[in-house]
Amino acid sequence: MRHSLGPLFRRATVGVLSLAAVWAASGSPTAASAAPPAPESESIAFAERYRVLQHGGIARAANSSITCRTAEGSACADVRAGKQGVNGDFDMFYIDVDRDPNTYNASRGEVRLPTGSRVTYARLYWGGNLRVGEQKPPEDNGRVLIAEPGGEYKELLADTVVGHRVTDGADAFQASADVTQLVRDSGPGLYTVAQVNVAMGASQAGAWGGWTLVVVYENPSQPLRHLALWDGFVPLSGPAPEVRLRDLGFPADAWGRAGLVAYDGDRGTTGDSLALTAGESGSASALGNGANPQDDVLNSTISEPGEDAARVPAYDNTLGYDSDVFDLGKRLGHAGDQLAFRLRSQRDAAWAGVLFAAVDARR
Repeated sequence: MRHSLGPLFRRATVGVLSLAAVWAASGSPTAASAAPPAPESESIAFAERYRVLQHGGIARAANSSITCRTAEGSACADVRAGKQGVNGDFDMFYIDVDRDPNTYNASRGEVRLPTGSRVTYARLYWGGNLRVGEQKPPEDNGRVLIAEPGGEYKELLADTVVGHRVTDGADAFQASADVTQLVRDSGPGLYTVAQVNVAMGASQAGAWGGWTLVVVYENPSQPLRHLALWDGFVPLSGPAPEVRLRDLGFPADAWGRAGLVAYDGDRGTTGDSLALTAGESGSASALGNGANPQDDVLNSTISEPGEDAARVPAYDNTLGYDSDVFDLGKRLGHAGDQLAFRLRSQRDAAWAGVLFAAVDARR
């Protein structure tokens, strides 16, 4: 069934815009518009959204918007706690933590920033499956609610919307919006995102959906770093998408991290990998960590190095939503000037939506 958003959303026409960030000779980020995709475009190739060279880093908050029904008893509880399970095995229902009768899904995630940080760019991404036991209206893809720490909901309209892509019984989308001013003014803490347009119910394809807030920050106490963000919407059933970051100038043994957002990955379905190649002729090295095996990175997790940022709820198995951050570790042992990331999925019918990286710069 379609849920009415009532007075929370005004009627609006959401434009579809693809932006490509370019690196100016002066070293500052600029924006240039590219030809926009059609509103029902099945995919958008990954393109650089933002890039900057500054002292600082990238923070990320995220959560899923839908999970298995508690009525299914211990099986659902065990999967939420981390047991292997996939969304197609469950009747799925909305996560709703805000106790607001005007919203039907809501979840929270924490933005953690070092003391003395200033936000230079922030973007919220959300997406999911519109077709499960119900069919959600695609015209609602470009609208969500967001509340800053301790604040009230504000309507957010996407400036980039990928129309739904119908395949294998699913109807997938991703949208995003610039929230730099909101996050700059509000600072760190728990952000709430509600009304992500995802369908509930049961089907072989399964329900999934969630959101990720990517925050680029400046901090004079941190090293000089290359900070870059790409986005698109690419089905992983075709050729593996590749993202290249050139003109870096990173030193040997540089510190680095990379983050990935993807949709409909299943835990236990191997054949998914995110590989990094450093330099012009370096060999590819698969990324992974304790939460993400190298051959199953699309395994329904929200994770990062060290202690994970707070989430409400904090389910271990998100049943189809991945938002992970990886240490690049010793893979940057030799100095270089470019990185290449390649994402593969040999078995999952999944979509890639966001990639970001932070890498020490050569002084």
